[in-house]
Amino acid sequence: MIRILVVEDEPNIRKLMEAALLDERFSPVLAENAQEALNIIDEQHIDLMITDIMMPGMDGCTLTEQLREAGYDFPILMVTARESIKDKRKGFLVGTDDYMVKPVDEEELILRVKALLRRAKIVNERRITIGQVTLNYDNLTINRGTERETLPQKEFMLLYKLLSYPGIIFTRMQLMDEIWGFDSESAEHTVSVHIGRLRERFSGWSEFSIETVRGLGYKAVRNDE
Repeated sequence: MIRILVVEDEPNIRKLMEAALLDERFSPVLAENAQEALNIIDEQHIDLMITDIMMPGMDGCTLTEQLREAGYDFPILMVTARESIKDKRKGFLVGTDDYMVKPVDEEELILRVKALLRRAKIVNERRITIGQVTLNYDNLTINRGTERETLPQKEFMLLYKLLSYPGIIFTRMQLMDEIWGFDSESAEHTVSVHIGRLRERFSGWSEFSIETVRGLGYKAVRNDE
C-alpha cells in the first residue's frame, strides 16, 4: 500500500485526512509535529507527505527544507490557512510540490494526492503517456503514431504541467510563477496566448484537451481515463 505521512497538530483535521486517505485505500501514518515526522521518516518508507505550515516548534517549511537537504525526494503537499504569493513562494523555494488552503476539502485532498503520486512517476520516467500519445520531457517532443511535434519550450512546459495534474485547476498566476518564473515581467495574458496556441496545434487530437474554468483558470482533461 502507498504510505502517506500526515503532519498536522490539529487532531480533528488529522483525523479527517486519515479517514479520507483510508477510504481511498492509502496507508496513512500520522504525526503531531515535525520532529515526530522526522522520527517516522527515519524508521519507515514514505511515499508522500502532507504537512501543515503553521505548527508548534518546527514549521512545515523548515521541515520540508530539511528533508530536501537530506536527499528525500518524495512529493510534499503543504496545507496552509493563508493563501498569499509570498507564502507560496517560500514553500516552493524550500521544495514543496503543491499547496492546499484550509479548510480542507476531502475530495480536493484526494485529487491532489493522486496527481502528485502520478507526477512523481512521470518525473522519474521524464515522459507522459496518454493512449497513443507520448510527451518526452528531454527533447520537448510529442509523438502520436507517425506524427511528431517539437514544441517551443514554454508551450511544452505548460502542457506538461497541466497533463501532470489532470483535473486540477491552475490559475494564470500559478502557471506564470512556475513556467515563466516569479520574477518574470510577462503579463498573465501570456498564459492565455500559449493556451490558445496549444489548442490550435492539437485541435484534432482526442487524447487530451485543455479546458477553461471560468473565473478560475485552466485544467487538462485526459481522455484515456
